[in-house]
Amino acid sequence: MNSLATQLCPCGSGLRTVRCCGLNPAALPPSDSTRHLVPLVERAVQAHRQGAIEAAERLCLDVLEMAPDRPGALSVLYQIRRAQGNMSAAEALLRRVVNFDPNNFVATNELALMLMGKGNLGEAEVHARNAIRIAPQNPQAHNLMGMIMTEAQRPRIGEYHYRQVLELSGQRDPILLANLAWNLKNQGRMEEARTLYEESIAAAPEIKQTLLGWARLEEADREFAAAGEKLNKMDVLWPNDAGVMMSRAVLLSREKRNDEALAVLDAVAAQNPDGKLGPNELLEKGRLLDQMGRYDEAFADFTEGKRLARELSGHQYLDEHAANLIDRLRGFFVSGRLGTLPRAGVRTDVPQPVFVLGFPRSGTTLVEQTLTAHPSIAAGDELPLINDITGIMPRMLNSPLGYPEALAELWMGDQRAGLDNLRDWYLQKVEQMGILSKGQVWFTDKMPLNETHLGLIALLFPESPMIHVIRHPLDIMVSAISNHFTHGFFCANALETAARHYVRVMELVQHYRAEMALRYIPIRYEEMVDDQEATVRSMLDFIGEPFDERCLAFHENRRYARTASYAQVTEKLYDRSRFRYRHYREHLEPAIAILRPVIERLGYSVD
Repeated sequence: MNSLATQLCPCGSGLRTVRCCGLNPAALPPSDSTRHLVPLVERAVQAHRQGAIEAAERLCLDVLEMAPDRPGALSVLYQIRRAQGNMSAAEALLRRVVNFDPNNFVATNELALMLMGKGNLGEAEVHARNAIRIAPQNPQAHNLMGMIMTEAQRPRIGEYHYRQVLELSGQRDPILLANLAWNLKNQGRMEEARTLYEESIAAAPEIKQTLLGWARLEEADREFAAAGEKLNKMDVLWPNDAGVMMSRAVLLSREKRNDEALAVLDAVAAQNPDGKLGPNELLEKGRLLDQMGRYDEAFADFTEGKRLARELSGHQYLDEHAANLIDRLRGFFVSGRLGTLPRAGVRTDVPQPVFVLGFPRSGTTLVEQTLTAHPSIAAGDELPLINDITGIMPRMLNSPLGYPEALAELWMGDQRAGLDNLRDWYLQKVEQMGILSKGQVWFTDKMPLNETHLGLIALLFPESPMIHVIRHPLDIMVSAISNHFTHGFFCANALETAARHYVRVMELVQHYRAEMALRYIPIRYEEMVDDQEATVRSMLDFIGEPFDERCLAFHENRRYARTASYAQVTEKLYDRSRFRYRHYREHLEPAIAILRPVIERLGYSVD
């Protein structure tokens, strides 16, 4: 007999592979032929409720062996495997419940929550949206959507759903208020967030995550004394709590009390069963050691932190996906084709985007913070809209093709205005986000790696300034290995993959510049450090705005930058991060071999 027909599924469900993850839907028996199994499913449900787990499990396995699409049996078996801690099997079973019973609100909502917990926000959003479609008046559905959108750096949308929960429930639940406060903090609306934290704490004074969120707000808003007071209170309520201690270490680091911060992290490690730190704590410790000049130790912690992150999340660089997309973009955006494609018209009735382009950790936050100190330029932050357009484009252009090939529809007579429609969709979303104030005529779009879609941006906004922040690639690698970010197909989960993706993107930018006319200017991070005023003047002149002295004091810009650089841009311009890679030269050898051609083409050297 074929071993595939008899072997148990690797997911751990207890079912055979052909009845589980290797199931062929076309081979399912007709529902009428398995009607006699309904009483068995009901017995399994009853047994599970009564705590007879072994009996419930046996019944479910028997039913699913004959009818693998029975949602009731799948749901009970899912609950059993989840309670056992077998999350691989639990996820596989829950996915099958949602697939076979797409209107099952509980399963859909639970799958979205599970995916969010794994950090898979994109797929979590898909199921959260379906949950709201199934039950649009259910507060639980809107609450989960609010959580996912806040985590996905789309806080305006998250705020809407949190406020829907308040309206639909008619209650001001303290945890919900704290979640909304965190959302508002991520929008930089600090006073509104404080008011909600005060209300939440008044109703439930000893919820750890609420107090911790409030302390983090104060730290982010540079109110270090207030943050310390809240952490002191938490130390009394929850002594030696790892989360509180981690926040204490971050606060001490902000106050330049690095030795004390390092001692706190060492205490966290000492109280862990294995005497070690987790991935986030390791990266924080590495950054502290870097500031203290202990570079070899720092790099060891960076490397181990990334290794643990890969192990715990399962996220590896999506090499084939990245290569496929970039190859297709290079193939589509060529001068011969571009010469026959239309361009979107330029709207003069609404503010226009300034695209701040660059690899994560290249200095884009510094540039945005500088530009948005100008009264005419609003901070859009990391807008996901260009990437969203690549997803909705086939539908809006009525194309059977994906992006970028769907742009070929623009040659059709009924799609000549397609780019105008996509442009208006983008601008409408910006207006809904409420990022603009009176008198502002520009807003920044600083989504990392938007340069991957530089060709699309040029079609949609042919007169919008594109400011590409260039920095020594090895400095970028040091920052990439010392911080978490998921942009770029999870490339930053290892040094070599970060380097590989950087090369791919920079070569793609070179291709775009050779094949089409762009309103594009490269700005070097190092030149901004060397001659800040000259660089700021060149950027504002390129945009078409007069020089404003406030842009030189970007550190006084009170807006909260929602990136890993939020702390750095509150300080005056410094040069300690310029050519920082020299401290790590020997550790960067694997990346140097990959990056050397691009390093030399950009005019940098390896020394």
